[in-house]
Amino acid sequence: MTVSEILDPLLAAESWKQAGRDVAIATVIETWGSAPRPTGSHLVIDGEGNFEGSVSGGCVEGAVITEALDVIESGAPKMLEFGVADETAWRVGLSCGGRIRVYVERLG
Repeated sequence: MTVSEILDPLLAAESWKQAGRDVAIATVIETWGSAPRPTGSHLVIDGEGNFEGSVSGGCVEGAVITEALDVIESGAPKMLEFGVADETAWRVGLSCGGRIRVYVERLG
């Protein structure tokens, strides 16, 4: 992964915020086992559900986007965890034994 790939979602967030859009950012803060994206990966989401970047792939992204919309609405950050301990692990794309923790916050 290059530095520009890491920065792209953050540049999108900055651009969206400057355009007056409500924005949340989701960041992978911890991984265990086989995880699709490394710690520090970002997914930015606006109030309309548009997004840039990636924190995992598969259904995890959809779940993070849904939670991010709640964070945008409430202003309260959330800590999300996805992994094989969850019976939905196979469906969300973490069937290889991985777990991830994602922090979602509204940009002020």
